[in-house]
Amino acid sequence: MIELFKEIWSTAKRNKLRTSLTGFAVAWGIFMLIFLLGAGNGLINAQMQQSDRRLANSIQVWGGYTSKAHKGLKEGRRVALNDRDVRITDETFKQNVEDVGAIVSKDGVTINYGENYVSTQSLVGVYPVNQKLNKREILAGRFVNDIDLEKQRKSLVLSNKQAKELVKNPADIVGKDVKVGNLMFKVVGVCKDDEQQQGTEAFTAYTTLKTIYGIGDEAHSIEFAINNLPTKADNEAFEKSYRAKLNTQHDAAPDDESSIWIWNRYIDNIQMTTGIGIIRTALWVIGLFTLLSGIVGVSNIMLITVKERTKEFGVRKAIGAKPWQILKLIITESVITTAIFGYIGMLCGIAANEYMDATLGHEVIDTGLFQATMFVDPTVGLDVCIQATMVIIIAGTIAGLIPALKAARVRPIEALRAE
Repeated sequence: MIELFKEIWSTAKRNKLRTSLTGFAVAWGIFMLIFLLGAGNGLINAQMQQSDRRLANSIQVWGGYTSKAHKGLKEGRRVALNDRDVRITDETFKQNVEDVGAIVSKDGVTINYGENYVSTQSLVGVYPVNQKLNKREILAGRFVNDIDLEKQRKSLVLSNKQAKELVKNPADIVGKDVKVGNLMFKVVGVCKDDEQQQGTEAFTAYTTLKTIYGIGDEAHSIEFAINNLPTKADNEAFEKSYRAKLNTQHDAAPDDESSIWIWNRYIDNIQMTTGIGIIRTALWVIGLFTLLSGIVGVSNIMLITVKERTKEFGVRKAIGAKPWQILKLIITESVITTAIFGYIGMLCGIAANEYMDATLGHEVIDTGLFQATMFVDPTVGLDVCIQATMVIIIAGTIAGLIPALKAARVRPIEALRAE
């Protein structure tokens, strides 16, 4: 084996420039493969983190505008959801629906505590199930509960960002009375900021907010969890039935998709999983095509090497070397050449991903309307490195196969005559 490595090294030294250029092509191909997969993982992880902030098997519904004339009524009418729709959701669709809640909100409120205040905030009236459906993490105290809802208590849950503006230590605000607009609320909890809302939402009981601001029976949106709907087709059938029922209540055409807007997070997750699979496949294909140039380069250099060493192979055969031994020699040279430069490219790709993680990882983009993380952990795992290693070995074998077969077919007499 040592002799084999010495021979490979000697061949490489005789063709330094050719070997270096070919090696660079292989290294660049593996580098791009690792880098693209790492960047793709960063984007995918960021998207997964965004979607994971909500319960996967949940739906949120809003009223929209009719797009069809129905029962003598023109299109373009606004459909306003109400408490009757909330009851219909809970009672009519019990087989597939649980944890039904509704949301109303009041924008532009100011929250005061002593001399400190936060302005242009949103006061959101919710059911207790809002915490579960939106995976709200409580940092101190508690969330809105059933007693708050039943007794219309002026209980308030602040975001961590709001609490920090009012007191030095957010947990200290729990149990204190704060002024919201012209009314006093008791802070019962502090929750983790919702990055998409920039931490501008404060929560109270649904019934409390409706009573204070005289909203009547209108519900700005309805939210609930779904069950027994395992497939995309099941979810689409449920949406069709649910939309038809609510449309009927508002004198809209049963099949009018514009009158009731439905955000089904379960279908979103199915589509996202499919999209992630397509992205990962595309990145592998792009990376492999980039690597192809390196494979062609290695194959080319091995063909030239075989031609230059024709007489050598003839001598080897004349003194008893078997064709498989020649075959093994050329393929081994190809695999080792590909592996050395391939691992250099892999290490550079991993280093580039680590640099990207240190600079762009978890960086939050603020659009003014919401915040979003663009990259989360843009790196590759051990499984990808193992797969890349297999690609390197296979690539080296393929690159050396044709030259090796050519060398193995060399006839001693013809080889010794070769110039």
